[in-house]
Amino acid sequence: MRMVDGFGDVRKIWMNGKLIDWHEAKVHVLSHGLHYGSGVFEGIRCYSTPRGSFVFRLTDHLRRMFRSAIPYRIKIPYSLDELRTAVIETIKANGLSSCYIRPIVFYGYHSLGVDPGECPVECVIATWPWGAYLGEDALVNGIRCTFSSWIKIHPKMLPVGAKATGQYINSMLAGFDAKEKGFDEAILLDNEGYVAEGPGENIFIVDDGVIHTPSLASALPGITRDSVIKIAKDLGYEVVVRNITKGEVLIADEVFFTGTAAEVTPIREIDGIMIGDGKRGPVTEEIQHKFFRVVNAEENAYMDWLEPVE
Repeated sequence: MRMVDGFGDVRKIWMNGKLIDWHEAKVHVLSHGLHYGSGVFEGIRCYSTPRGSFVFRLTDHLRRMFRSAIPYRIKIPYSLDELRTAVIETIKANGLSSCYIRPIVFYGYHSLGVDPGECPVECVIATWPWGAYLGEDALVNGIRCTFSSWIKIHPKMLPVGAKATGQYINSMLAGFDAKEKGFDEAILLDNEGYVAEGPGENIFIVDDGVIHTPSLASALPGITRDSVIKIAKDLGYEVVVRNITKGEVLIADEVFFTGTAAEVTPIREIDGIMIGDGKRGPVTEEIQHKFFRVVNAEENAYMDWLEPVE
């Protein structure tokens, strides 16, 4: 293996049907996707467990990528089964027992009109070691957030349910805004002033033991969001999907983010206002504990969410 800055010890990337050396995975500087953000992608995790290595909801993630491609007229040149096999092959080729997985599909090099025309569709899968997105301490003690001055893209502007590359410029700006104000992460409102999501996370609040989360009108249909809703219901919690105001978040008993990268991360403070007791709340902790038992193959009832590497 060779050391690749920021990505740990990695060997190979799967690109257009072949495993190639990491440093040979290149695209032309005039690729359509580079200039216009015309691509779709996924973020997936593989977990090392006492029962082996498993990819969490791999098929569901790939299905979402295929759905994301539809409005952008991207015809993915591989089947879902072929990409699922390619993900497993790439994990093995890099000798990883746990890792982050990034499949991405985008319009490549041919011409640079806004209409991609005859630009080929490029397909890449990369894997690398990646720990807690917001830090290990954040999983226990929570993070500090701010309501961003940037709003979530309007659903009449772009298909917000698609995980498209160009759309994450919106998230990047919100992240800059939060960091420059001294916070860990941002919370975006939608065009009507309701809470949408984080830059790369869905959001939940807990009020009097009831869990609430925004609708998907202005938020990505998160795979972890869906998992947490099912886990919470199985634990006996009521989960309500509805419009949530900024004020409701500030006075909630608990607030937490979910996402492939963030997993289940509590929020302890928003814009200087302490949430609950200013630490991970009991409902968040119970859901988080259950979630990590699930991804570590300790809950037989959820084994269908885990796809084995071997």
